[in-house]
Amino acid sequence: MSEEGASHAPHPIQIRTNLPKEPSSSITDVQEDYPISPSPRTGTPNPFSRKNTSMDIDDYFTGPRDIAKHSKWPLFLQMHGSILPKMVVPLIAVAMWSSLITVISMKLRDQGVFLGVNSILLTVTGFVVGLGLSLRSSTAYERYAEGRRCWSQLTQTTQTLGRVFWIHAAEREDCAKYDILAKLTGMNLLVAFSVSLMHRLRFEPYSYYDDLTDLIDHLDTFAKSATDENVFKPRDPNFFKRAGEHLGVSFATSNPRKAMKKAQSPIGNLPLEIMCYMSAYTDDLVNNGQLPIPMTQTLAYNGIQALNDVLVNTERVLNTPLPIAYTIAISQITWVYVFLLPFQLLPSLEWITIPASVAAAYIILGILLIGREIENPFGNDVNDLPLELYCQQVVQDLETIAARPRARPADWIENSKNKVLFPHSESGYHIWASRPESAIRRALHNRPHNGFDKMMQAATNEKGDASV
Repeated sequence: MSEEGASHAPHPIQIRTNLPKEPSSSITDVQEDYPISPSPRTGTPNPFSRKNTSMDIDDYFTGPRDIAKHSKWPLFLQMHGSILPKMVVPLIAVAMWSSLITVISMKLRDQGVFLGVNSILLTVTGFVVGLGLSLRSSTAYERYAEGRRCWSQLTQTTQTLGRVFWIHAAEREDCAKYDILAKLTGMNLLVAFSVSLMHRLRFEPYSYYDDLTDLIDHLDTFAKSATDENVFKPRDPNFFKRAGEHLGVSFATSNPRKAMKKAQSPIGNLPLEIMCYMSAYTDDLVNNGQLPIPMTQTLAYNGIQALNDVLVNTERVLNTPLPIAYTIAISQITWVYVFLLPFQLLPSLEWITIPASVAAAYIILGILLIGREIENPFGNDVNDLPLELYCQQVVQDLETIAARPRARPADWIENSKNKVLFPHSESGYHIWASRPESAIRRALHNRPHNGFDKMMQAATNEKGDASV
């Protein structure tokens, strides 16, 4: 391997014990650099937040949708998240087609021109179309649910590794401060993995993104070496292209892998490279004796392996869509069925054929287009998974874990506010500690009986209230 290729391999973190004397700094300097209690106006902006004070037209048609926002509109009147915007063009085409068939038949009926046919074809072809749409919908939702399970596993694993790094990894007395900073750096790798995975699943392989660049700027990665702002920076589409994308016109849709194809050098696999640094840090914790218990060592290595499973499984979901032959056949069969509707509805409905065809097309094409939208759950469509929100949850969980030092059990066990037998007793820890062991065991023996008596009393009171 050449020296350039070897430079990308992570090295174990070495912590020096003979540290140079630091320049003195006042508390004011620290507070100016990072306020202890930042207000909403002075706090650091959250790069993972998707909160907006208002929505413009682009936010309305793009996503993912913010699931934290509440709408008071009934579901059948809600537009944000509906598939209707992408059905405007198909429904207009169906309306024009059904209008043409109906007008020709009704106006030229006296001349013997009538395009209506027997509706038996509805039954025969409808069954096949139903099977195709069922396969399309079930496959798409299975991929959507699998993507969500992968991100749930990622959230659980980052919580576990965060606890291992912060709680189980010991801080050495001679360099406790630097152990704290190293542990924070290791936890930041978990955030960097989550954010880099989000960008990789959206075919954004570089590092110059607002929510990622500061997390990996100190790491030597292929993505950072390949990053060229002029190459990957997307251009603002013109009005017609943007409108076509919002309406689901395939000719206006850009190639999602365009940024990857423009790479001038190897882009690597950023989440995998971050895991290499994570493994090196875990090895360093073990070698330094900061993780002396074998179980915690196993927990750490299993957590990294679980992150690798998440990476592989999400890429499997992304790169294994429904076979293109099925996709094309289902789309063609559905459109043939929709275009045959006016001919079969015309003998019975006459002029009502036009709105009836549009309504039927809305139902049939709606199911088809929903399956196409959720087939890739990691994109930027309105109904895709809110990956930014999941990354923000990872950040908040790790910040919660690191908010306090490892607690000493005696501090919260031997506390006067610790009501050890609540709700059966309001007495605190010290009161029970002053009593003999036999009294504690007698109280524990009587606790199930007290709970049963309270349950029976509550049931009696309910019967009395019902009779009144």
